[in-house]
Amino acid sequence: MTDLAPIQPAFPGPSVQPGGAQARTTLSSDFETFLKMLTVQMQNQDPLNPVESSEYAVQLATFSSVEQQVLTNDLLTQLIGQSGAGLSDVAGLVGMDVRVAGPAAYDGSPVAVWAEPALGADQAFLVTRDSAGNEVSRQQITGEGGRISWDGALADGGTALHGTYSFEVESQLSDGSVFDVQPAETYTRVVEVQSTSRGLQLVTQSGDVLPASAVTGLRRG
Repeated sequence: MTDLAPIQPAFPGPSVQPGGAQARTTLSSDFETFLKMLTVQMQNQDPLNPVESSEYAVQLATFSSVEQQVLTNDLLTQLIGQSGAGLSDVAGLVGMDVRVAGPAAYDGSPVAVWAEPALGADQAFLVTRDSAGNEVSRQQITGEGGRISWDGALADGGTALHGTYSFEVESQLSDGSVFDVQPAETYTRVVEVQSTSRGLQLVTQSGDVLPASAVTGLRRG
């Protein structure tokens, strides 16, 4: 299966609202201002009491998260056509795999996980937890991360039982200290699209119902 990134409109629809472009322009300006302020902060810190590197990493990770969310919302505006798309417009989503933050069902087949370290991380790990929240495995994320397959291998050498598992991206500094933990995203198949009072809802192969706005990626099944 081939990943499709970035997200492209699944149907002919209206162009992006002016607010989307405005949000990107504002975000770009804010990010440049943030970097200038961070640089000034670093240049003028007390040499006898310098700011911990972990604090800088947290600031960068926080802003990066906000930046990604704004861009994702802009892409989703194209995806679901907020200005009037109907069920027929999003019928193409049925049968596709969508990427969302949340747990995934393991049935013996590898689970596709999307894991990206936080900005400023020196190393990161994909942590797998069972339904009770217990850590069952962890694997190092190389480079900038991306799509990773979890084959059910456990830390003790065994194989996971069938069930629901959640995934986290644990970002660390060079000294091993953890400064950011975020849910990883998993792929799930769409079997139905519903129009409800809460907006467009996607029904997945596992029976879960999630809002279309939760989608951050698509790929063909």
